[in-house]
Amino acid sequence: MNFHAEIADSAREAARVTAAVGADSLTGPTPCPDFDTRALANHLVAYTGIGMELRARREPHPDDLATRDFTADPQWARQYAEQLDRSVAAWADPAAWEGEVASMPAEGMAAMLFMELSLHGWDLAKATGQDYRVADATAARLLALVREYAQMYRDYKGFGEPVEVPAGTGDLETAVALSGRDPYWAG
Repeated sequence: MNFHAEIADSAREAARVTAAVGADSLTGPTPCPDFDTRALANHLVAYTGIGMELRARREPHPDDLATRDFTADPQWARQYAEQLDRSVAAWADPAAWEGEVASMPAEGMAAMLFMELSLHGWDLAKATGQDYRVADATAARLLALVREYAQMYRDYKGFGEPVEVPAGTGDLETAVALSGRDPYWAG
């Protein structure tokens, strides 16, 4: 199953969110207790920008990918948006969805990257006082994938325990809550 359109939608939103992140907000808290805003932004750039393209192309991550401070460059948000374009283009190739990526089915790798992009994009939006907006189809795909992978991610400490939300909560907020985030987080 190819969900390239939803990846592209989340990438557009992540680019929009990062473009509005000011240098003065990089030390603030985020919905991810292990990350301040700078660490979250760097994680997002590393794994959903550079890493997402490399995974589609079956190329290894550079050794220093996890330790780079991308936000030290004043043009980091523009560079991330350009990198996202390359990453989305790489996943547009049907061959990216075939076989395995790093010993994982390609579709599973795409799901992991899409969840990283969407959930951490949401985290960064909330951390910087922004709304996070994606198409209904993107939110529905995110919810389906979070439901499918939630327990595995909890087992690996990637997701926290689910947060209770009222009946009738939208797909995006429900996905956020099932991933262990408070969809109403406000710093």
